Amino acid sequence: MSDKPYVIDQMISAKSIAARIETLAGEIETEFSGTEKLVVVGLLRGSFVFIADLVRELPLPVEVDFVETSSYGNAMESSREVRILKDLRGDIEGRDVLVVEDIVDTGHTLAHVLTLLNNRKPRKLRTIALLDKPSRREAPIKADWTGFEIPDEFVVGYGIDYAQRNRNLPYIGKVRFTGT
Repeated sequence: MSDKPYVIDQMISAKSIAARIETLAGEIETEFSGTEKLVVVGLLRGSFVFIADLVRELPLPVEVDFVETSSYGNAMESSREVRILKDLRGDIEGRDVLVVEDIVDTGHTLAHVLTLLNNRKPRKLRTIALLDKPSRREAPIKADWTGFEIPDEFVVGYGIDYAQRNRNLPYIGKVRFTGT
């Protein structure tokens, strides 16, 4: 972890996040109406809070699974090299799948995961991201649903960390370094 002192300025309140998730869940319910079971795949670790709140709002039969990737480590910048640290436990061939991402930044992680999952032949594969930073996009990818579009700021909270800290904040906050 960096030794630089920092403060966190709130960007998106817990109340705004909850309201947006309720709206998104309604749209996802429409998209997947009639599904036998929706496999909700969270990208660890940043999506765990978002996925928990989202699935509680979905009036559909759901199965939750996770993929863990790494492209940041403890750094603030993506290495652009995506590694799979944990793969799905279940088979998704012929199934409806919703990939849940915390933040789409360069897009490399989501593009890599979607290629991996598409090769497993799901019936339907859709994506949702809590946050989107389109100004940082390097891979030609866009989530099917986005909670909030944000500027190019380093953010934490609501499951998103900086060197494994601040995941427990109930809001999204911008990290602002205060010293040298």
